[in-house]
Amino acid sequence: MSRLIVALTLFIAGAAAPTAQDVGLPNKADSLKFAIIGDSGTGSSAQYSVAKQLIAARSAFPYDFVLMLGDNLYSGSGEKDYRKKFEEPYQPLLNGGVKFYAALGNHDNANEKMYKPFNMNGERFYTFKPKPGFRIFALDSNYMDRSQLDWLEKELAASGSDWKVVFFHHPLYSSGGTHGSDDELRAQLEPLFLKHGVDVVLSGHEHFYERIKPQKGIYYFVSGAAGQLRRGNMRATDETAAAFDQDQSFMAVEIAGENLTFQAISRMGRVVDSGVIRRQSGARE
Repeated sequence: MSRLIVALTLFIAGAAAPTAQDVGLPNKADSLKFAIIGDSGTGSSAQYSVAKQLIAARSAFPYDFVLMLGDNLYSGSGEKDYRKKFEEPYQPLLNGGVKFYAALGNHDNANEKMYKPFNMNGERFYTFKPKPGFRIFALDSNYMDRSQLDWLEKELAASGSDWKVVFFHHPLYSSGGTHGSDDELRAQLEPLFLKHGVDVVLSGHEHFYERIKPQKGIYYFVSGAAGQLRRGNMRATDETAAAFDQDQSFMAVEIAGENLTFQAISRMGRVVDSGVIRRQSGARE
């Protein structure tokens, strides 16, 4: 059985949290380092504030890429939208060679898959291998049809990677009052995740941060507050390990050996949740 060591437990109603300096990531030279943003593309001052924290974090934690969990561009996907809601807030990262990998959300135009900086290569679901031993899978949870499920099973079975991370927009588990868990999507995806040893699943859609207690050995995170915020919408359940709905936020993740270390960081630079996940091996029941 895998285990989870947490530094903080539950932040829902504005409880005090330590600053980013209080809980550090290992920052090992040969580790896999990345950041996570969800529901980011508002073009609002809040999005730009989160972007500033994301940029500042890289000075101490040199991550190579960012996973975008959908709703990357709200209210349009014209040239001005790409510029104002993506290129301008993250320009220093783009200039520094950081890659962004996007999944489509329900507010996204399907044509976003053609936008080169989203690194989707014209596909609505895809996989990439950032380093030996790691495989990341992006899904389109808007349309979970048979062709996508067949592709996913084939790619999971063939990956041979120690760590398997999957990201998409709609959460399989969520304590949000607006949407909650997507039970139909869970019935389609979770058996494949269990069969092929997926370690971590990342979703957005709910405009807050939530870490779910391990479900059959799989760790689920909701990080949908990089631009939007649904304050007070969090309804903690028995499945909730930690949550934060008082400010916008993003995540920073490092994987080294058998351990994944994570932080959830608010728009003001406060670490609102952190911990270490130890990887399990093989399929789960």
